[in-house]
Amino acid sequence: MKKIKILLVDDHQIVRDGIRALLANVKDMDVTGEASSAQECIKKIRSVRPDLILMDISLPDQSGIDLCRLIRKEYPEMKIVMLSMHTGAEFITKSVQAGARGYLPKNTTRQELIEAIRTVHGGQEYYSSSITAPMLRGYADKSRTAPIKSEQPETNLTQREIEILRLTVQGLSNQDVANHLYISIRTVESHKNHIMQKLKLKTTAEMVMYAIKNKIVEINL
Repeated sequence: MKKIKILLVDDHQIVRDGIRALLANVKDMDVTGEASSAQECIKKIRSVRPDLILMDISLPDQSGIDLCRLIRKEYPEMKIVMLSMHTGAEFITKSVQAGARGYLPKNTTRQELIEAIRTVHGGQEYYSSSITAPMLRGYADKSRTAPIKSEQPETNLTQREIEILRLTVQGLSNQDVANHLYISIRTVESHKNHIMQKLKLKTTAEMVMYAIKNKIVEINL
């Protein structure tokens, strides 16, 4: 079995020790390196060639977000998961814009950490269920005054699905969307299921991320 090579980047030794211990007996994972700073991280990438990086945002010499952007520029295929105490929408969005493929709070469970690593390594994105609510609140607050593109984006979504996606980003519940569009809540749910199937998404949080990244709703943080 080929193991997922993981690089831990956090300025606290006790955190790195804890993560290493959590992953010690996971058969398909191997922590092949550690770094306590951005500079050390770059060196370790070149020496251990990890498949995935677990990275904190708060580093002593550079923001993890800026480091993420730098890494993705030099190594476009590198998969990065942010593991941070910061769970505000701004941190999450900026991390994703920098190229992170996942985001977890530091109080995440072992099970979710393992799931996130496998999901991101497999080519998908992963956002913790515990950050979905603050993410949506943050996006909703900004999207209500954000410019919305009038033309339909280049996706395989229908105009109605695009409309429902935009309203979801604005924080409307399924019932609110139904009332707004004068359709049944069952129709809204059906459309949202189709959106997720077409875009290969699993959660509302991922739908929001898709809308932001593809500028269906333009939010400047």
